[in-house]
Amino acid sequence: MGASVLPSTAIFGAFFLQFIVLSLHLEPVLGITRHYKFDIKSQNVTRLCHTKSIVLVNGQFPGPRIAAREGDQLLIKVVNHVSNNMTIHWHGIRQLRTGWADGPAYVTQCPIQTGQSYVYNFTITGQRGTLFWHAHISWLRATVHGPLIILPKRGVPYPFPKPHMEVPIIFGEWFNADPEAIISQALQTGGGPNVSDAYTINGLPGPLYNCSAKDTFRLKVKPGKTYLLRLINAALNDELFFSIAKHSLTVVEADALYVKPFETQTILIAPGQTTNVLLKTKPHYPKASFFMTARPYATGLGTFDNSTVAGILEYEQPPNKFHPRSSVDKHPLFKPILPALNDTSFAMKFTNKLRSLNNPQFPANVPQKVDKKFFFTIGLGTSPCKGNQTCQGPNGTMFAASVNNVSFAMPTTALLQAHFSAQSYSFYTTDFPSNPVIPFNYTGAPPNNTMVSNGTKLVVLPFNTSVELVMQDTSILGAESHPLHLHGFNFFVVGQGFGNFDPNKDPKNFNLVDPVERNTVGVPSGGWVAIRFLADNPGVWFMHCHLEVHTSWGLKMAWIVLDGKLPNQKLFPPPADLPEC
Repeated sequence: MGASVLPSTAIFGAFFLQFIVLSLHLEPVLGITRHYKFDIKSQNVTRLCHTKSIVLVNGQFPGPRIAAREGDQLLIKVVNHVSNNMTIHWHGIRQLRTGWADGPAYVTQCPIQTGQSYVYNFTITGQRGTLFWHAHISWLRATVHGPLIILPKRGVPYPFPKPHMEVPIIFGEWFNADPEAIISQALQTGGGPNVSDAYTINGLPGPLYNCSAKDTFRLKVKPGKTYLLRLINAALNDELFFSIAKHSLTVVEADALYVKPFETQTILIAPGQTTNVLLKTKPHYPKASFFMTARPYATGLGTFDNSTVAGILEYEQPPNKFHPRSSVDKHPLFKPILPALNDTSFAMKFTNKLRSLNNPQFPANVPQKVDKKFFFTIGLGTSPCKGNQTCQGPNGTMFAASVNNVSFAMPTTALLQAHFSAQSYSFYTTDFPSNPVIPFNYTGAPPNNTMVSNGTKLVVLPFNTSVELVMQDTSILGAESHPLHLHGFNFFVVGQGFGNFDPNKDPKNFNLVDPVERNTVGVPSGGWVAIRFLADNPGVWFMHCHLEVHTSWGLKMAWIVLDGKLPNQKLFPPPADLPEC
């Protein structure tokens, strides 16, 4: 399940997903229980002519594909055979009352230590579409990730034409060095971490990189067919533009939620986001091949991996006609044109096209009234250098990141356990600021003092509170796009804009009819985004930037949603095998 660590083509993956779809058609209408086992082990893998030992699940890179239907229960046993601590997050799964299975280390669980195991037990309720799973501790998700495909209930069709084939496409980053060593060094020196050496498509860097022509993802298609591409951005630190030469794509889903279909030449997808697109192939054999490429959308001042990953879209040759491989190789290979690296205008226009279906079958239940409003600044900052040494951050300081100037300090035990056992006083406080403590011109000239505060501060929400949250990018150390991911919920993106949010004018333009619903949203570079959600899921829920470097620097916080009064509104007790710290 999933691509091998050896070079592979799309044929096996596409065929295998078709097999999964076919086999899932044979199941009862009610959900069933599915069992998976993840063995976490190290294995040598070669990319860019560089061989190194990486942490993998079941020896696969990317990791094995989890396939299920809406309503199914999943029992996934994770056994840790490596020296690193490990947790797995099922990104985008709501985990209704099962926060113990959410996965972020020291938030909902202590890590699975060497030689230990843990069974993630959860039910997929009211969700269908493309999600993914990944390690949620340090930078291990660089190699520990894979697709999570949720098909609709049996007999329920897609709200778009049935595709001929479904193909997961996972974007990743390859580091010749050990990502764990990279972030460890950066946190010690206070400087920015070294960037990746390549981007990958389904684990393969492709022919634009040195020594990688053989490691190219190839998608073989038939003329006149429609293919569903399940795009997943599992890269650590980079938002990506994606396009297929001389083909348009129809967006039909974002973060496992259907959207009003729209056609585009280029997709923008941030780390943590998923996008389903329909690819309609040309009606006749084109006597050509087509690059499908991805490269970064980069808005910050820091360094980044300015390279391009390419796969190849190939058409199957017409039957009864012999085309020698040499003649096929002489066919033209077209390249797409991607937006400029910092094309924030394209980013805003693309995200504004995303709208919920909002029909009787898939309504957009946008909270119309708001119980609590929050305004969070999102951005970088600095921390003083430890001791008398000089660090590699700005002016000899250490890079930091914060929400409302609070750089989140990870606790030594899981916050959910502390909350459930009423031991909060030992591990966290509930005084996270609802607004910036010191307001300033957020996107104008940065303040002289760029130092952040530190703390393990949380927000407490009564059950069923309707929340409006405005997240404002800041220009401290440069304006930058930040993909924010909220665990435990989907939310509606009711508004966004450039500059400073105006609480008197901007809410008048909020879309409360058919805004896109998702779990990860980009805070625009030099701008703001407004979301609404209903706090109907008891537990402790992490919210963080999905650029891993920013999370490491402290751009994260958590929400506590209290139990409701009814039995089905209360967090389940912890499982017996929950790991201990």
